[in-house]
Amino acid sequence: MRRLFPVTYETADHTGGEGHGGPEGPLGREWSLDQLADAYAYPAEVTGEVWLRANMVSTLDGAAQHDGRSHPISCPSDMRIFGTLRGLADAVVVGAQTVRQEGYRPARPREAFAARRAAAGQGPAPSIAVISASLDLDFGLPLFTEPLSPTYVVTGAAAPQDRVAAARKAGVEVLVAGEGAGVEPERAVGALAERGLTRLLTEGGPRMLGQFVAAQVLDELCLTVSPLLTAGTAQRIAGGPELALPERFELASLLEEDGFLFTRYRRSRHSAE
Repeated sequence: MRRLFPVTYETADHTGGEGHGGPEGPLGREWSLDQLADAYAYPAEVTGEVWLRANMVSTLDGAAQHDGRSHPISCPSDMRIFGTLRGLADAVVVGAQTVRQEGYRPARPREAFAARRAAAGQGPAPSIAVISASLDLDFGLPLFTEPLSPTYVVTGAAAPQDRVAAARKAGVEVLVAGEGAGVEPERAVGALAERGLTRLLTEGGPRMLGQFVAAQVLDELCLTVSPLLTAGTAQRIAGGPELALPERFELASLLEEDGFLFTRYRRSRHSAE
């Protein structure tokens, strides 16, 4: 893996020879989880405030999935970054459809991130927060019955009461973040922050990410661009309501390996003014 942006003394190839990459190690060498954690650390200036980042993968022609899943368009380094982002988060926010399609399980502790999490006052693994209007979920799944850290369900005030009761019977904390059946993204983020979960990571799906984008509560996008073409009718990484004006994000970092681009964009300072 090599860093393309920002280029610094530590990342530039000063030797002029093939296969060298400065103190980060030879170009192409797999980065350690510590190096990835440093590269993807939450911004120091937002400590104590809510920071919502998204992690998604897309093909060259804009598909967020192939055959209904994201794994076929991913790669081993993308999965290492996926694990790193989880290892840094207080909570992973995910849509109910993604839970059903991807077979979500409780986040597990990783020894590689134990010291960082302890220093940051975090539990051994992130919580999972499932966004669902209907609560059409199997509360007998390990995600709900065997979590190391609490699993939350975020829904609206008009959610079916029998499903709310089923969730609570399973020991799942239900957070209300909307007056109707749907969930209001800003209130969902606020409800998690009230429980001390301020370093948030959303992994999808596209419909939920689109709602976060439309509500303008997304602070950062970590997007892997896969060097694949799929055609077909797969969703983009975000769908749903359209912004009246596009929101500008700024490139924060760019890594590359085997043709995959690992981008990191933050909300533009100019768009926040």
